[in-house]
Amino acid sequence: MNELVFEVTQEGDGGYCAECLTESIVTEGNTWNELRANVREAVRGYYFDQPEKPVHSIRALRLR
Repeated sequence: MNELVFEVTQEGDGGYCAECLTESIVTEGNTWNELRANVREAVRGYYFDQPEKPVHSIRALRLR
């Protein structure tokens, strides 16, 4: 697996929600920078016991 793609939506309260299109990974953040950090943390947590599956790229599809 080289790339994970996340669909990002802005919540009504101004925060953001990111959902991976290929894996069961979902996270949220109050700001764009917080969301980016939370996505990286969620990906590390999801694959913590699978070191043979490195992720080289994380991409966001930002929806409005």
